[in-house]
Amino acid sequence: MFQAALMTNLQKIVNFFGYLMSYLRRHNPLQIFLAQITAMVKDYLTMNRKLKMAKYRVNYQMYKLNQMEQLIAENNEHVFLRGNKINLQR
Repeated sequence: MFQAALMTNLQKIVNFFGYLMSYLRRHNPLQIFLAQITAMVKDYLTMNRKLKMAKYRVNYQMYKLNQMEQLIAENNEHVFLRGNKINLQR
């Protein structure tokens, strides 16, 4: 009786380690960890370039916005919006 229970428990442990090994072969945690570390290092090394590109995009959009505001102000008839150039030409 004791030997049978011991054998079934031992068989369960062997089955568990078989499932564990097959899981580790399919989903290798060391390989996943290595991929995450390399991605993190790559992001860290390209961070400065991405920051420069983002600053350039923001500055370009601000330049375009200022251009649009200036055109609107020039074509507007209100004096407080600096639109008196067209009114003087009329």
